[in-house]
Amino acid sequence: MDDADTGGPRRGRHAPEEPPAAAPQPLPEDATVRHTWQPDLGRPEDATGRHSVLDDGMDERTDDGSDDGSDERTDDGAAPAAVRRPERTRGDLVRTGVRGVGQLLVTAGLVVLLFVVYEVWITDLSSDRKQDALSTELRQDWEGTDDPTVPTLPDGGISEVPLGQGFAFIRIPRFGADYVKVILEGTDEDELVEGPGHYVDSAMPGEQGNFALAGHRVGKGSPFLDLDQLQAGDPIVIETETTWFVYRVLGDDDPNGIPGQQIVLPTDVSVIAPTPNGPLTGPPNGAYLTLTTCHPKFSARERLIVHAVLDGDPVPKADAPDGPPALSEG
Repeated sequence: MDDADTGGPRRGRHAPEEPPAAAPQPLPEDATVRHTWQPDLGRPEDATGRHSVLDDGMDERTDDGSDDGSDERTDDGAAPAAVRRPERTRGDLVRTGVRGVGQLLVTAGLVVLLFVVYEVWITDLSSDRKQDALSTELRQDWEGTDDPTVPTLPDGGISEVPLGQGFAFIRIPRFGADYVKVILEGTDEDELVEGPGHYVDSAMPGEQGNFALAGHRVGKGSPFLDLDQLQAGDPIVIETETTWFVYRVLGDDDPNGIPGQQIVLPTDVSVIAPTPNGPLTGPPNGAYLTLTTCHPKFSARERLIVHAVLDGDPVPKADAPDGPPALSEG
């Protein structure tokens, strides 16, 4: 039996010897580790058998497959110690303080804005509704009641009026044809929140003396908001139950030297004297109308005063049911 039958080598020939395995060469420090894909593990593996990082930047895992919580390691391969929180510096404290102050200012600004909205718009709406109710009530009172508590005078004026009761209308054509406000007796806040109020110790419409009124400038209906826009000669019309009274803003020609407009301190009450700017107990030297309000806007530091004088005779409503010609001078 020959060698072919036994499967051994043929005589006179030697089987090729395998070359000795080359010793593994160490990788240089900056070499990139390449990985082979292991189908049974589904993860790349380096030459040491440890799963490493793919070239696309995936996080490195430990031997047991868990995340070590850090992308960096020390020279011996151990995970670094827990990262310590940096200490706060003076600059950090200053920045925190500035942020806190900024947030406080923003909050305060919003509060002020809401207050202004309330004072200017909400109270105006409330006062407008009250004015509508007062106007309806006053018109109804004029239509046929002989209330002994509200005695009338031949010229249409009223001698005594209960506090808080409406008794006349004020119209200022320069402020528009729709500017009509009910005048109430009294100048306390209870009256002024509803409309212009009459100083109880001053004259009544058309009488000799000073028919003096007060009103809010901003909020509560803002009846005297644009009082500073009145000019010399502008008409101010007062309507009572039976009569129209036309006053005109003073210029520089008043015989008593009374200005058409002035700004005074709140303590200067002489502006509502029988003769404006005269003694409180002095005699009247004409029939005047005085309007008072706060100045400047959104402040009560001073008072803005407008003086007017009665222009001509009273106009009976029977002769002019729609009002005197002055109402069309807007």
